[in-house]
Amino acid sequence: MSDTTHLLIPYAASASEGCRQALQDLALPHLDRLLARLSPHPAHSESGGEETSFSPPHERALARALGLPAEDGRIPWAAWHRHQQGPSTDGEAWAFVTPCQWQVSTDHVTLRDPQQLGLDEATSRALLAIVSPWFAEDGITLHYDQPTRWLASGPLFAGLATASLDRVLLRDVRAWMPDTKQARTLHRLHSEMQMLLYTHAFNDERSACGLPVVNSFWVHGAGALPQPVPAPSATPAMPTPLRDATLREDWRAWAQAWAALDAGPVADLLRQAEAGARVQLTLCGERNTLAFRSASRTFTQRLQGLFKPQRFTDLRDKL
Repeated sequence: MSDTTHLLIPYAASASEGCRQALQDLALPHLDRLLARLSPHPAHSESGGEETSFSPPHERALARALGLPAEDGRIPWAAWHRHQQGPSTDGEAWAFVTPCQWQVSTDHVTLRDPQQLGLDEATSRALLAIVSPWFAEDGITLHYDQPTRWLASGPLFAGLATASLDRVLLRDVRAWMPDTKQARTLHRLHSEMQMLLYTHAFNDERSACGLPVVNSFWVHGAGALPQPVPAPSATPAMPTPLRDATLREDWRAWAQAWAALDAGPVADLLRQAEAGARVQLTLCGERNTLAFRSASRTFTQRLQGLFKPQRFTDLRDKL
């Protein structure tokens, strides 16, 4: 068991103009004090990333911490989740399938937040029973997991690059679709599900109740686990409030979430570092990752840290 406490913070900064404005008046005293004590951890940092990658930086950082493959779009999150539940995956390829609504306009096909669909377990299982036979014809077996997320197994998902739900949520799905040649079956299933659900009684009943219709699905987290399955020493703590605010571009809520993180988990990590404990901090943006850890420093490095301490304002543009 690792004796290092690891805090991984997704969406610590964004290139959005709204985020830049929110950062101007944002004070994070505990974070700055913590950064002043820690040393860069280059082996766990990433630079040169793009906002168009299928896997956001925090997912790649979490995958590395868990010992999972971190190749873009091919982190086997669904297989890992299935493994954590207990049943053996036997090297099978798995994926998450999220039922959702695609809102179609003249120049966008936007994936609306699945959490706003109002699906409960009974409704989700009823929908699963409707669509499962169509998936089964293509060798895909669906399993219920959560109201807004099912598990799928099948050879189609071996090596298939898929975009994280975090990347596509509330955005135009067309930029994030899997490769047409590799995922021809999925592209056809998308068309079939839209036609099936457009006139289905399931959606008629939802519309009559004033609920959003479900007209599509999103596949993500596809792949098979490496063998033998990794046994991570510890799982990082990964708070999500910054994620939720960023995806909705609610920068006031984002700044409030950062202030709460600074006063809570970051302050806790600072206290541990000051007490001599080993800690690691990983900050992720939408492009890159910066990692820091407790490490012995030379006299010159300590002197430089005293007169020119590392601050978040100096780092945020690198994320």
